[in-house]
Amino acid sequence: MQKQGNIKISSENMMPIIKKWLYSDKDIFLREIVANAADAITKHKKLAGLGETAAEEKYRIDVRIDEKAGTLTVEDNGIGMTAEEVETYITQIAFSGAADFVEKYEKAGGDGIIGHFGLGFYSAYMVSENIEIFTKSYREDAPAVRWESDGNSTYTIGDCDKTTRGTKIVMHIASEEKEFLKTSVIRGLLNKYCSFMPYEIYFNAKGEDDKPVNTVEPLYTKQPKDCTEEEYKTFYRETFSDFNEPLFWIHLNMEYPFRLKGILYFPKVRKQVQLERGQVKLYCNRVYIADNIKEVIPEFLMLLNGVIDCPDIPLNVSRSFLQNDSGVQKIAKHITKKVADRLTELYKKDKEKYEACWSDIATFVKFGCIKNDDFYNKIKDVIIYKDLSGEYRPLTGFFGEEVSDEDAKEGKEPQPVYYVSDESKQAQYISMFKEAGLNAIVCDTYIDPHFISYIEYKNPKRVRFLRIDADVAEALKEAGGDEDKEIVDIFTAALGDRKIKIKAEKLKNAAVPAVINVPEFLRRMSEMNEFYKMGDTPAEMTLIVNTANAAVNAMRTADAESQKTVAEQFYFSALMNYRALTPEELEQFSLNNTALIEKYLRK
Repeated sequence: MQKQGNIKISSENMMPIIKKWLYSDKDIFLREIVANAADAITKHKKLAGLGETAAEEKYRIDVRIDEKAGTLTVEDNGIGMTAEEVETYITQIAFSGAADFVEKYEKAGGDGIIGHFGLGFYSAYMVSENIEIFTKSYREDAPAVRWESDGNSTYTIGDCDKTTRGTKIVMHIASEEKEFLKTSVIRGLLNKYCSFMPYEIYFNAKGEDDKPVNTVEPLYTKQPKDCTEEEYKTFYRETFSDFNEPLFWIHLNMEYPFRLKGILYFPKVRKQVQLERGQVKLYCNRVYIADNIKEVIPEFLMLLNGVIDCPDIPLNVSRSFLQNDSGVQKIAKHITKKVADRLTELYKKDKEKYEACWSDIATFVKFGCIKNDDFYNKIKDVIIYKDLSGEYRPLTGFFGEEVSDEDAKEGKEPQPVYYVSDESKQAQYISMFKEAGLNAIVCDTYIDPHFISYIEYKNPKRVRFLRIDADVAEALKEAGGDEDKEIVDIFTAALGDRKIKIKAEKLKNAAVPAVINVPEFLRRMSEMNEFYKMGDTPAEMTLIVNTANAAVNAMRTADAESQKTVAEQFYFSALMNYRALTPEELEQFSLNNTALIEKYLRK
C-alpha cells in the first residue's frame, strides 16, 4: 500500500533549506549523507548498550556508484527507521532526529551523534534530481519502508522488500552533476570528508578482501603515551601527503573544561622568503568541517599542519560556520597555550634540538608574537637569535637595564641592541664590531624588521634596535677628540654636490678609511615607504671618515686631483658596504681605480 503526502516546511525550519543553496562546495552533500549513516550506527550501538536490541558484530557503511543507472548509494546497518519515523524525520525538513533521540535516551548520552547540526539529508538534492530511501528499523515488527521524492513539495512512501536492518539512500544524480558518478571524484571526497569517521566505510566493495577507505581509530584519538614516534610520522605523511619529516609535534588531549583532541605538526620550512600557509583540519566527532577555521585556530597557527577534533564546537546548520562565542575563544586560547608550552618545554629539555629547529620555526614564532600578545607573553623568554660568534642567545639576554621614568623624561634612551640584516653586505661593519669587542644579533628572516619594531613597542624602556650600520660612529669611535675640519673640507670639496653629510671621526679600527652611517629611524621610514610603494624617499646618509686611518691622513698633503680621486674611492668603497652602486657610480669607480693604478705604476 502506498500513499502520498506533502513535505512540511514550517517557518522556523526555512533557514536550513536556504543555507543548502549557500554552500560554496556542492560536494559537502556526501559528508552529510555519510555522517547521517554514522549517526544511525551510533544510535544502534547506544540501544544495544541499553539492552534494547542485539549488538551488531560488524558495523559498516557502503558507498557505491552505478554509472549506468546514474546512481550514488550510501547504505548503513544502523538503527533504521519505521514509516512513522521517516515521515517525522525526513518529510519535516531540518527536524532534528538526533536531538529527539538524545532527549529520549539522555541517560545514555548523545556523544558521537552528529545529526543535530542540521541540514543533513536534504543537502543531497544539490546534486540529485530524485532520491529514494530504503530503510528497515531495528524493531522486528516494523515493515521495511521505501520513500521517494524529487525534492519538490511531494513525496511517496510505502512498504518495500528490504530484509536487513539499516538505511540505504539512493541518489539519482542530476544530468549536470555527472562528475559525482566518477570513481576518482567520490574516492577523493571520502578521503577529504570521511577519513576518520568511527565506522568502516567501503567504496564499491566487491568482497571480503576489500579494505575500508577510512581509519576508524586515528592517531589523535589515542593517549600520547601510547603513540610512537614512527606512528606520528606515518600519520603526518598519510594525512598531509608531505614526505618531509616534521620537526616536532604537539599532541592535544583534554576532556575538561571542553573536549579537544588533535595533533599539530611543525613542518620543515621550504622557503624563508614567505609565510607558507599550512593545513589545520578541523573535525567535530571525526566529521571533517573545514581547513583553517580562524575562530578556532588562531591565524598564526595556520602556518602549521595538523588535525583538531572538538565535539564541543558550536556549529550552525551548515556545519561549516562557527558561532563566535566565549567557548570557541577559550578553545583558541587553549591551543595557543599548548603550543607555547611545547616550545618552552623543548627549549628547556632539549636546547640542542630547539636550536637546530630554530631556523625553520623562527618565522612562525615571530609572526605568532606579532599576531597574538598572549603567545608572546608565554614565549618571549625562548625567542633566540644568533650573535656575531654564531652562538644562539635569548633575545631578552641582549636587553639592558630598564630606563626609569625620570631618566626617560630627561631624554635617556634604553641601551641599543645592534643587529645585522645582511651578513654579506654588512661584512665590513661586522669586522669593525668584532675588532671593537662589540656584539650584535643576526636578523635573517624577512619578518625581522617588523618583529624588532614589535619588540620595541612591547619593551619601550628596555630596548631599542639599531642596525649595525646605523649611528655606527657612536659605538665604534674613540672617546674624545674634536671634529677634524680639515678632512671634512677635503671630502666636501672632493665629493662636490653629492647629497651626503661628511663627518670626520677617529674610529677604533684604523684599517677602515670610511663608513656610511644612516640614522635608524630615517632608514626604517625609507624602507617602509618603499615596501608600501609610497614613493622614493631615500634615507639621509652620512659619510664617517676615519681619521685614524693612515691613507686618510695622507690626503692632507696630496694635490687636489689626488684628493678628489681618493675621496671618491673611499666614498664608493663605503657605499658598496651599504648598497649596490648605480651604473654611473660603478663606471666612475672603475675609472678612478684605473687612474690610481696608473699613477702608482708611474712612480
